[in-house]
Amino acid sequence: MAKLLSYLYPITKKIKSEINGTLEITWYNGKKHLNSKNANYSYGSLQRILKFGLEKLDLKNVNSILVLGLGGGSVIETLRKDFKYQNQITAVDIDPQIIAIAKNEFQIETSKNLNIICDDALHYIENTSDTFDLIIIDLFIDLMVPAQFLDLSFWETILKRKSASGSILFNASLEKELSQKLEHIISYLKSHIYQVDVHKKVNQTNTVVIAKAL
Repeated sequence: MAKLLSYLYPITKKIKSEINGTLEITWYNGKKHLNSKNANYSYGSLQRILKFGLEKLDLKNVNSILVLGLGGGSVIETLRKDFKYQNQITAVDIDPQIIAIAKNEFQIETSKNLNIICDDALHYIENTSDTFDLIIIDLFIDLMVPAQFLDLSFWETILKRKSASGSILFNASLEKELSQKLEHIISYLKSHIYQVDVHKKVNQTNTVVIAKAL
């Protein structure tokens, strides 16, 4: 019923999160979205932004993907449905409420080829010994990327978790201009022999950074 009524007007319910504040699950034009106070977290513009980035990558030889920042799981849906990706995905999110929403509202839950972990992304990458063929970094609290994920020490660890021929897809910023910290990250990646492509105003909003081994 909510799906049908959403073609007439949006239908929203709110859920409180200690980490992300008030989250909104909204039916709109027959599709369910997850939003924070000011940003789309899943199944709207964010899904289109990450799909844009994935289209720039060759997933044929990607056997393992790490997703830092699960949200409602729309990137999982995109990988499975649009790219027919059936190999292993590990998704990490710090917010247990977000993980519950992904499971209960969007049917994204741990399965044979999907491992969902509730942990801080920095803590996870510092403590795992696994490496991945693709690392997707989508770490926002509302409109902002938390400062620790713009620190070069985070990126040093990211490179240790990436396989030798792997790639990185970073949903980097909502700001109109590149910040100094983001410019430092791009320079750091280039200095470690990576092809780095910077796409500004993807979906008229976000900067997306794609790094590939040369």
